[in-house]
Formats: sequence, C-alpha cells, structure tokens
Amino acid sequence: MKKGFLAVVGLFLALSLVVPAYGADEWVKKFNDVLIKGPAEGHWQVKPDDLDAWIKTKKTDFLVVDVRPTPPGQQGGKIPGAIYIPYNEILKTENLKKLPKNKKIVLVCVTGQTQNLPVVALRVLGYDARTLQFGHAAWIKGYLGANLMQQAIQNAATKNYPVEK
Repeated sequence: MKKGFLAVVGLFLALSLVVPAYGADEWVKKFNDVLIKGPAEGHWQVKPDDLDAWIKTKKTDFLVVDVRPTPPGQQGGKIPGAIYIPYNEILKTENLKKLPKNKKIVLVCVTGQTQNLPVVALRVLGYDARTLQFGHAAWIKGYLGANLMQQAIQNAATKNYPVEK
C-alpha cells in the first residue's frame, strides 16, 4: 500500500510540474500573438484629441479607466465619465467584471507609463484595451505629469547620458 501511495504522490508531483509548463507555453503564445499586432494597430494608443471628440459627440462605445495609483480627486481631477481602478488592481476578478468586452477600454495614468502595464494582459483576456497617449499629462492643463516629463527632459539635456549610435 505504501508503494501505491508513493506512486500516486509521484504522479501528482510530475503532473503538477508538467501542467503549468504546458499552460505557460499557451499563455506565452497568446501574449506573443497580441504583441505582434501592436505596431499594425498603432500600439493601441488613443490621441487626446480623438478621446475629446468621442466625449463631445457622446459616443458610447468606450469606457475611460483612470488607473493612477492615487485616487483622481487628489491629482487635478479626472476625465469625464471615467471610472477609477488602480493599475495594480485592474486584473482582480471584481474589477474585470466592471469592464465591458464590447467597448474600447481607454486606460489613463499620470504620464502614460503605468497605464501600459495592464494593456496587453487585458487584450489577451479579450478586452479592446487601449491607452491615452501621454496619459493625463496630455489631458489636464498644468498637470503634475506634464511637469514631471519636462523635468525629465531637462535633466536628460544637462546630464549628457551615454548613447550608442
């Protein structure tokens, strides 16, 4: 009986190593299939002028999701109609239920960087996820994000970091 138990445990351990590896290959393929489409699909970016036009013409085929880690009321406001889900919580089941699969999902953060973290995962899951080009820095006049970007540009101009050509 002990041999049979050990055999079952051994089989279980072997399967627990094989199944995730197989699953990982499938997920890698799905991510790769999505990433390959990026350049042809404009890297899933929405220009601020386009989003503005969608809002002004009262289009209903999109949802703006504010993914800033700090709630929007503390950072200069939000885009009209946007819902708030921090980028690091967007893949939680209860938050995915808030996202319609039949609309464009426009992710927006401070400068356009953290909004890119969940976009590919959402696309793999079947959402038409996109990002707002340069985030709130391109949307809110005098916004912190724009100031941060200007500081980074000025810093790069004075530091003379090494660049290969």
